Amino acid sequence: MHAAAAPADLPWDWPRPFTLALSPCEDDIDELRHTNNAVYVRWCEQAGWAHSAALGLAVPDYHRLGRAMVIRQAEYDYLLPSLLGDELLLGTWISASDGKLTMRRRFQLVRPRDGATVLRGRWELVCVDLQSGRPRRLPQDFVDVYLPVLVSDEVRVEG
Repeated sequence: MHAAAAPADLPWDWPRPFTLALSPCEDDIDELRHTNNAVYVRWCEQAGWAHSAALGLAVPDYHRLGRAMVIRQAEYDYLLPSLLGDELLLGTWISASDGKLTMRRRFQLVRPRDGATVLRGRWELVCVDLQSGRPRRLPQDFVDVYLPVLVSDEVRVEG
């Protein structure tokens, strides 16, 4: 897994994704000889953390601020299988926020060799206080980092 430039010629749902280059290894393959669904969930988590860190908010910053964005709801559409050794790009975007408590993160897993979308995902996130676990207002650092990179859910190109 490594951050990769997002080729503009791929059929991304939204512009300018943060991307990770991924390839299923032997441990990712299940009894049906394709990438296990749980692997995609793990990859989305890795992409979310990597995107946040690239924007300037890594795990130590969350602890320093005493706040975190946690998943309230997750949804994944498994569209096509991926196989051992497939080269894939996982794109992610922050696509909505109320600027107070919630955000939405989107995912799209693309197979560059044919431009096929393998998976789409969506997380509904809520800001919580790390000590109490209760919802709390987004700290200004979150607002300053996440809101400028929002893409509109309405920009999506259906495909």
